[in-house]
Amino acid sequence: MRQPAADICPTSLLAITLLEVGFIRRLSADCWRVVGAGAGHRPGFCVDCVQMSNDQIVPPPGQRPLKRWPPGLVRRSLIEAGLAMARSGGPRAVVLREAARQVGVAPNAAYRHFKDLDALLNAVCIEAMQEMAHRMEGEVARVTHPYGTKQGAVARLAAIGIAYLDFAITEPGLFETAFAVPRHLVYMTSEDVVDANGRTPFQLLGAVLDELAAAEVLPRERRPDAEYAVWSSVHGMAMLINQGPLRQLLARDTKYLIDLLLAFISRGL
Repeated sequence: MRQPAADICPTSLLAITLLEVGFIRRLSADCWRVVGAGAGHRPGFCVDCVQMSNDQIVPPPGQRPLKRWPPGLVRRSLIEAGLAMARSGGPRAVVLREAARQVGVAPNAAYRHFKDLDALLNAVCIEAMQEMAHRMEGEVARVTHPYGTKQGAVARLAAIGIAYLDFAITEPGLFETAFAVPRHLVYMTSEDVVDANGRTPFQLLGAVLDELAAAEVLPRERRPDAEYAVWSSVHGMAMLINQGPLRQLLARDTKYLIDLLLAFISRGL
């Protein structure tokens, strides 16, 4: 039987009051919930009601929320997690909730940075294209012939094609992901991208074709939109090697066909 109120100290009275209440929930920066005895639980912190929309790390059961992430780190970490999933399984392997789980944030924190899966996939696509562009720039940098010469222009065109196909073969998941979003062509051809992320693979190809035209290897009247003819030829070879009947060839045979294609493109200019 309960003691008369006059005999109860204030602390005990508060505890009894909490036990009689069905549950008390407070949604705030700490967002704690006390569950009353009527629900079959002891009063205490309930982790599953902690608000994670402020980029907080998901704590282990029974622990209070940890401190917030530094600005921008959650978004960067989600992209890197998506990139890892795309690398291993292509665009269909990218899952926003799984990215949040791998990073260690609750799903609602992830949705603050990406409104849906397509938004994350778009960011991963851009990252994949940047990796491809870096591969192409590295291959072009190995060409020693001076700019403006016929030999240099032809060699840099071959370097672009070699790097593109090498990326497709060694990173098939990222290669497929790079072309997985509807606005891919808009991004590839946008001049705004140059300042933000460096030149895209499409723009790198265009720069080499401009050099070919300046060196009088490619007739100037045939320069407009020549990117599409060259791109489709090299991309078609990549698809045949990765997903088509050429995927079972030995490495030496694949290299032979790549060299044959690039020579064919150069002669066709």
